[in-house]
Formats: sequence, structure tokens, C-alpha cells
Amino acid sequence: MSYAKYISVALASMLKFIGGPLAGLALKLSWHETAVCSALGMMASVLLVLFAGSAVEQIQSRYRKVAPRLFSKRTRLAVRIWQRAGLAGIALLTPILLTPIGGTALAISFRVPIPRIIVAMLVSGSLWGVILSWGMYQIPGLFK
Repeated sequence: MSYAKYISVALASMLKFIGGPLAGLALKLSWHETAVCSALGMMASVLLVLFAGSAVEQIQSRYRKVAPRLFSKRTRLAVRIWQRAGLAGIALLTPILLTPIGGTALAISFRVPIPRIIVAMLVSGSLWGVILSWGMYQIPGLFK
């Protein structure tokens, strides 16, 4: 077995989750392997943001010339999701609408404890990893 295929799927899902199942299908992995590698890639991204995010935020604030707008369409949408569904809503929307980086940053901005973020993102990544991987493999003629 080539570990490079697994790493490629994980790296693809670190940036945009749907990239993992697509990469796994293109590399001819089984849907089980693709689901696991996609979830692990998302979790690597989540852990990276959780533990290196404060340093990136400090660097960003140092070079930012204009303060970010307090109310925008994006912030209003984030608050609406938070008010309606809390961390569970953010975690469930992270793989399909948000990126793993964006969903984690959003959860951090609402001051959710790190262990809760990790558990919620793990459950969501695993669930969506199975659903999307299995779904991709059911589409006839894709990457054949």
C-alpha cells in the first residue's frame, strides 16, 4: 500500500473537505479508506487552527491596516447559525459549506472550549466523510 495516496486525500480534505472524497475516488482507494483519510485530514486542519490560530491572529492583527467590519453578511450569517444551532450547527456545516479552517475559527470566535470543538468536529468529519465518500463512489462514470 502506498501511504502517499492516503496523505494526498488527507491533504486535500484539510483545505476543502469535498477534496478528500474526490481525491480518494481519483486515486482508486476504497470508500472506507477515503472516508477515514478525509476525516483525519479535517481533524489535522482543526487541530492546527486550534493550536496555531492565536499566533496567526497576532500576525494578522499586526499587519492589518483597517479594522475588520463588525457587521457584514458573513458575520450575520455566523451569528444566525450560532443562535439557531450552536456548536452542533457549526460543526455540521463545516465540511459541506465552510472549510475546516473556517468552521474551527468560527467556533473559536464564539469562545467554545477546545475539547468541545474537537469532539464536535470529529463527529461531523466522520459523519460527512462516510456520507460524501460513499456518495461519490455511487455516481456512475465518475473518474472511470
